[in-house]
Amino acid sequence: MDENTDVLIDISQLRIGMYIQLDLNWMSHPFPVSSFRIASESQIEILRELGLTQIRYHPSKSDLPPPDSQLDPAASDESAEDAALAQAASHGASEPSVAPESDSRRAAQQLKRKLLEQQRRLDACDQRFMAITRQYRKLAESAEGSPAMARVESEALVTDSVQELLGNTESVISLLSDGVGERNALHPVNVMVLCLLMGKAQGLSPMAMQDLGMAALLHDIGKLRLPADLSSPFPGMTPAEETRYRSHVGESVRLGQSMGLSKGVLLAMAQHHEMADGSGFPLKLRGEELCLAGRILSLVNHYERLCNPGRSAQTMTPHEALSVMFAQQKNRFDAVELGIFIRMMGVYPPGSVVQLVNDRFAMVVSVNSSRPLRPRVIVHDPRVPKDEALVLDLETVPELGIRRSLRPSQLPREALEYLSPRKRICYFFERAVNPAAVEAGL
Repeated sequence: MDENTDVLIDISQLRIGMYIQLDLNWMSHPFPVSSFRIASESQIEILRELGLTQIRYHPSKSDLPPPDSQLDPAASDESAEDAALAQAASHGASEPSVAPESDSRRAAQQLKRKLLEQQRRLDACDQRFMAITRQYRKLAESAEGSPAMARVESEALVTDSVQELLGNTESVISLLSDGVGERNALHPVNVMVLCLLMGKAQGLSPMAMQDLGMAALLHDIGKLRLPADLSSPFPGMTPAEETRYRSHVGESVRLGQSMGLSKGVLLAMAQHHEMADGSGFPLKLRGEELCLAGRILSLVNHYERLCNPGRSAQTMTPHEALSVMFAQQKNRFDAVELGIFIRMMGVYPPGSVVQLVNDRFAMVVSVNSSRPLRPRVIVHDPRVPKDEALVLDLETVPELGIRRSLRPSQLPREALEYLSPRKRICYFFERAVNPAAVEAGL
């Protein structure tokens, strides 16, 4: 038998370890993919409830193929009849009964529940991020005229985020919808979210998390005093323009002082462009000369700017940004902090466009910071409408992994339109949920 050959077997012959393929459309079964290796008896029970009499089996991809005698086509009909009679007898029926319509309806209802829960969680992250960006815009507008009020509003915003994050046993870093939030607030809020996740990953105290969050949220507040065209660096800046741009660090600290921020917060704000190798500004500090919050803030700020630069032509995918930071810019960052950040974000951070080992194209939409190597992805599947695409948790499909990262421009047009890679990468966190709980509708 050719190693790529598949055979139809009776549903009663299913065993753990078999690699099977469902010849059904997405809406007709509750599994995240149509081809997979059976891992449990519960999966076999679900397969039997689909109302199928036969199923496509791939011996070469299976771990525990059944004896050859069980694959005898001549025995298939008899086996199917015996299985149906046994099932009928167990339910007290007098003759075999299969209800494919009700089973299909049950699978469709289960899929609908998954989609609704998935959308609810995505909407919750979007709404929370949007609310924080609106709060930031309001406090930024009042920072000059009412600095004390701006501090109170900043502290309340950060405290809510710290409490929400620390209340999660495990956190998922989620990619947000394109265009969510107030444009001028996206960078500081994005940096705050990632800094707080870094702080949690390192076990910082709530007070240290609060100071880190305040510094991250307000690190660029001084840009309010810059012309709009100098709010971000760009190639070809004149020395005068670069000096004016770099002045935003001092302006941020001065505004922070007028707001009455603590010395620890002001210090981290002053260091958000310093680098461990002394190549940063304004003081060219090195290594241990930076405080912990300053090291975290500098690293996260740099990553965010690689993903979301002022000029879109310079944009990197999240995977590219991490690769460049690790392979080409490693000396600029504290080695411990860079390692923690990479482990937290995963090799393929949310927003990365990838190709799976089965050649399908996908986009990473979330990463559980405690299990970063198995992210959740949206898979391009032309059989499924884009707005009904389920997020696939790679942790639940061990045989399906990521082969390589891609740039959006490398995707076929259909996959590009389907996956809609984000023009701007923004993150928020949510409580990690056991996939089995979602499956059960809990």
